[in-house]
Amino acid sequence: MPVISNKITPDSIVYTDHWHSYNALDVAGFSHYRINHSSHFADGSNHINGIENFWNQAKRVLRKYNGIDRNAFSLFIKDKKHCFVRFRFNYGSPKQQLKTVLNWTDI
Repeated sequence: MPVISNKITPDSIVYTDHWHSYNALDVAGFSHYRINHSSHFADGSNHINGIENFWNQAKRVLRKYNGIDRNAFSLFIKDKKHCFVRFRFNYGSPKQQLKTVLNWTDI
């Protein structure tokens, strides 16, 4: 799958589901792990919905910048001005976000 193997480095770890097309990744030179959703959907707080949720939030926030170049998309995610995308994702509910900010400010 060139669309995946061209975008990652050989020391990467790739997690996929059991879709048959991902079998090609087994010979791509990086670690490939499959998650069988029918028998093991989540491991603690780690699950496929986590990354899907992050990307949905990121795309929603960045939608107002119509026409972002694909090569620059990751720069928008990393940009300090847009760090709230990561903050909102990493600190969950508004209650948890407020608690975190209050802890950071010693209020």
